[in-house]
Amino acid sequence: MLKLNRDHISLLLPTSGQEATAAPVTRKSLRRTWKQLSRFQRNIIFTVLLAVLIMGFLVYTNLGELDSGRSKSTNKREQREVEKADREEVGAIEVILQPPDDAQDESLGNVVEEEKSPRGEIENPPTMTPARAPIEEGPKIFIGPQNDRQRAVVAAFQHAWTNYRTYAWGHDNLKPISQGHNDWFGLGLTIVDALDTLYIMNLKTEFDEARNWIENGLSFEVNRDVNLFEVTIRVLGGLLSAYHLSGDQMFLVKAADLGNRLLPCFESQSGIPFSDVNLATLRAHSPKWSPDSSTSEVTTLQLEFRDLSRSTGDEIYETVAHKVNEKVHGLEKRHGLVPIFINANTGMFRTFSTISLGARADSYYEYLLKQWLQTGRKPGDFLIEDYKTAIEGVISELVRKTPNEHHVYIGELINGKEFKPKMDHLTCYLPGTLLLGHKYGMPNSHLKLAQDLLETCFQTYMKQPTQLAPEITYFNLHGESDKDIYVKSNDAHNLLRPEFIESLYYFYVITGNKTYQDMGWTIFNAFEKHTRMKNGYTSIGNVKNVLNTRPRDMMESFFLGETLKYFYLLFSDDRDEIDLDLYVFNSEAHPLPIRDH
Repeated sequence: MLKLNRDHISLLLPTSGQEATAAPVTRKSLRRTWKQLSRFQRNIIFTVLLAVLIMGFLVYTNLGELDSGRSKSTNKREQREVEKADREEVGAIEVILQPPDDAQDESLGNVVEEEKSPRGEIENPPTMTPARAPIEEGPKIFIGPQNDRQRAVVAAFQHAWTNYRTYAWGHDNLKPISQGHNDWFGLGLTIVDALDTLYIMNLKTEFDEARNWIENGLSFEVNRDVNLFEVTIRVLGGLLSAYHLSGDQMFLVKAADLGNRLLPCFESQSGIPFSDVNLATLRAHSPKWSPDSSTSEVTTLQLEFRDLSRSTGDEIYETVAHKVNEKVHGLEKRHGLVPIFINANTGMFRTFSTISLGARADSYYEYLLKQWLQTGRKPGDFLIEDYKTAIEGVISELVRKTPNEHHVYIGELINGKEFKPKMDHLTCYLPGTLLLGHKYGMPNSHLKLAQDLLETCFQTYMKQPTQLAPEITYFNLHGESDKDIYVKSNDAHNLLRPEFIESLYYFYVITGNKTYQDMGWTIFNAFEKHTRMKNGYTSIGNVKNVLNTRPRDMMESFFLGETLKYFYLLFSDDRDEIDLDLYVFNSEAHPLPIRDH
């Protein structure tokens, strides 16, 4: 069992019944507070103090003329560039800055106590690198909408944002019909998820408003269970992306605090993380509804945790997340395909579990490719080899074609063997991911499947009277239906999902073909017609009837974080507005930088 160094956990507990004189209590409290700060937080404190001393010296010796001239600028973006230049002037000193010797042994993680596993073996502890200054980021400049389609998307975003701010500010999701809110984790999901969308759309006032709430209103001292996967992709990913795009260190400090509170999930004996954790008590456990976790949930953390390590200089996050990669890599699979459930206690896949590219497995395949991209596309990486094997398995085991209209789709293997002609809308992320892989050297068979599957996903929209896709689509396998594409009543809902728009974005950016923009424009207008309410946007219960869409009174955070962001980028005149050679999108559409070190 990997025993994590709890010095990485930010948890300050008062001691009840403490009896001592005033002076000793003060010294003990300050010492405890110092020791319970993370290495990253200590570096921030020392860096600030050193910067103040250096700047004071420069002023005293009249060497600060350049800074005096710069300070006259009132433009926020210009001022951020000045601050970045100032930090670079003392960068050489910051890099070697270390906390005092008496703090290193407990906080830096350079020495981690060895822990014996239940089998009596000694686990190899994570090896920490010496502390270093955080990598400076941003600000990246965006100029806002440049054409009518982009302006229409911004107007849609502002309609959603304004009503969220009016009726649900600080809560997770807006309920636009009842003018209320929904709280899943109590972390202001919509605000954090929408941060980088606000920044990319150049909505400065709204971004500053969201930034101020995060600095002053977002607390992770929440005494409730949260899902490791959802909080990682939405909140941790959102904070990191906002940090990289804006250069604002506050977002990174918040991200590090959250990362520390998520670490207990990785303390399982198997190497597979627990699915849930209480952010206040730091107790992690398997889901209450099942002994098993979703495979996608435990394998869709690595982009974010790796980026947190490389942004803070603390390797613990990347170390624990990559151990999950290694564990899953070593498990037996069916032609590279994984069952949708895995047990955190045993570390094994559930026997006779469904194999699918939809819910509970989808982003496992996505992150195999994207981690390889994130780390510089190194040859021989087992992640990209697992990805190639898995896509071969998809083609040989899961791909079918309807008998009449010849729609190519990806089905499921029930109990790992019985084919079912069912495809979740979630699977429609795959055409874009396949094309992204092909751009960086994956075989032409990936390109062919991407093209065929994109057309099928488009038809799941166009076959419906609302021109909106259902959550789940079924396909004619052996003539059991008079239609090649059909939808069951219980699966006819639309949750404002982004997956197909994501794929259209990749197709447009990589090929330059504006047909994909037109396809997206058709769907955007369908959202406007059937999901826009007076007080926001709502998911609907029935895409099969334009007169009875059955609004569900829920606007998920990913509508602002993903769907509208991908629409906006899809309609951009500049295909490199987010350069795919420099950034990789996480599963919640938050761009993170590509680094080859």
